[in-house]
Amino acid sequence: MLNFYDLRSFEDSNNSSMSEELKKITVNAENAMKKAINHLEIEISKIRAGKASPSIIEGINVDYYGTPTPVSQVGNVQVLDSRTISIQPWEKNMLALIERAIMAANIGITPQNDGVQIRLFTPPLTEERRKELVKKASAEGEVSKVSIRNIRRDHIEQVKKLQKEGASVDICKGAEDEIQQITDKHISLVEKHLESKEKEIMTI
Repeated sequence: MLNFYDLRSFEDSNNSSMSEELKKITVNAENAMKKAINHLEIEISKIRAGKASPSIIEGINVDYYGTPTPVSQVGNVQVLDSRTISIQPWEKNMLALIERAIMAANIGITPQNDGVQIRLFTPPLTEERRKELVKKASAEGEVSKVSIRNIRRDHIEQVKKLQKEGASVDICKGAEDEIQQITDKHISLVEKHLESKEKEIMTI
């Protein structure tokens, strides 16, 4: 039978173990939200703002001796000016393959092959097209916000489960508050990314 001091020691040990678990939950929540932000950054970088950028060809692969390989790994990709990108393959026989891969990717730009390099000329954006791109960026932002809120919900449920298993109400409340603060911080980051993207798209 446990005496008072043994019981107190057991409770302290249990609370310490629960605190570690709660800390792990908050860290996992933050890491998951960071991934959501990283995903948003990748997705909105694909939304072109009418300026030439190597990101235009990101995700386009070419058949390099039977292996699907990113275009950027089979040639030198350069931004020549605000509207022009040049792709100069290391091997001349890759020119036609790169041209075909870009056409198949349907990025809205027709590649110009001069026999030495491929040039991509980004067309200027109309006001209507700019507004469409802002809407597209906003939609990506909403996806991120939903993802972040789902992460918050799932991790707060884990905290509540620990509370049912005997964790102190106070330390559980503290963990919930911390998860909410992390959530607010990442929702704010989404807003900042969207503001920056909108400014980039609407700047003529």
